[in-house]
Amino acid sequence: MSRKVLKIATVTLLIAGLSSLAAPQPQDKREGDKVERPSKPRILPITREQWTEEQRKLLERFYEEGRPYNVQGTFAQNWEAYKNYYVWATYVVGSASTLPPRDRELLILRTGWLCRAEYEWGHHVKIGKTAGLTGTEITRIKEGPSAPGWPPFDAALLHAADELHTRTFISDATWLALSERYNTKQLIDAVFAVGQYTMVCMALNSFGVQLDKGVKGF
Repeated sequence: MSRKVLKIATVTLLIAGLSSLAAPQPQDKREGDKVERPSKPRILPITREQWTEEQRKLLERFYEEGRPYNVQGTFAQNWEAYKNYYVWATYVVGSASTLPPRDRELLILRTGWLCRAEYEWGHHVKIGKTAGLTGTEITRIKEGPSAPGWPPFDAALLHAADELHTRTFISDATWLALSERYNTKQLIDAVFAVGQYTMVCMALNSFGVQLDKGVKGF
């Protein structure tokens, strides 16, 4: 083999290798796929007896209304961090966000599934139904954007969640599809929603936050 041919072959193999690394990895679509997670809390939720007066003002309504407490109580173990986190989290899922609630929940639920965060998934199944998602659609979220039945824009949202999960980047094609309906603020909020809930899923999984009573996982 000539030196020129050998050089061409080497460059070709290098390019092929880099391309395979850059390409998103296929998603595992097996429903109920289990990964390693703590079976008990690594960080226990703060108890009512431990609350300061400041903590009581914020946490008591979650506790008494039967709202998701384990996540609040666990994050509250670092109170200064929790207070600042709470402001941002309230924006992402609140009325100030520019995303339609149904769109937001598509992004959040797909992120929760990809991160295999049962706590996040269980609570947002309820929130997603309130936002207008059907049970069939929620089940289909696990199958991803290529599953039959998604309208084009819903598929684009799911593609965005997948791409941010695997590549931390939304492709040009997906960005263009989202831009056909979303303005600049909505595009920003879409990325922020996935980023926020990726962080939340990391925390839930790593801290061993257990499902609240009455909440189903996968």
